[in-house]
Amino acid sequence: MKRRTLPVAAALAATATLLLTACGGGDDNSKSNEKIAGADSDGTKTSASPSASDAAADIDRPAITFPSGFEMAFDITKPSDAKEAAALGDAENFVRAINYGIIRQDPEDAAYKFYSTAGDTAQAYAKKQIKQYVDGGWTVTGVQRYSQGKVDLAADGKRASVSFCDDDSKFYGKEVKSKKILKTSPSNKDYYYFEIVMTASQEVKGLWTAEGIEVQTEATQCKA
Repeated sequence: MKRRTLPVAAALAATATLLLTACGGGDDNSKSNEKIAGADSDGTKTSASPSASDAAADIDRPAITFPSGFEMAFDITKPSDAKEAAALGDAENFVRAINYGIIRQDPEDAAYKFYSTAGDTAQAYAKKQIKQYVDGGWTVTGVQRYSQGKVDLAADGKRASVSFCDDDSKFYGKEVKSKKILKTSPSNKDYYYFEIVMTASQEVKGLWTAEGIEVQTEATQCKA
């Protein structure tokens, strides 16, 4: 039994709307956004990146630890821009928190709530993922490998679209009571493509929380 990915058509629509709103819409704005993502165009705020990095480092984050039989490997290059790096890092923390909730068998676990926006699609998605495992009597084992990370920062610098691939070919469900590992034969169903809308927290400086999420199943573009 692999992850039972839920339908997320509504999340896809929300993702597109949020980014278009934040960027102002249109190709011209997208090109302008690429410049803003790397550095301030007028060169007057060169201290923004270091301060953002320091703020992220000072956050009192929930501890997330996994048992020896489970690993999440992120082969993703960290962006040089501090805001992009923070958005990517907390998108990774959000998916870590989902697995942490599964391992703890707690659909109300605090970790995924810390890394997601209350009342939005991403938090609802996380809770449903965890609840499905708990209701089925399953936990997780094996290795998930994440790669091909990309961050598109909105023009206002307050939202970002974070995407990455997930290879679950060595990731399995495991029955909690019997400890039986539910292995499956390799297939295109092992590959997922995540797109997560991250927003800068207004309460915790340097923290980014997941707002919307879209997960493409059988994402063959993610095969190595």
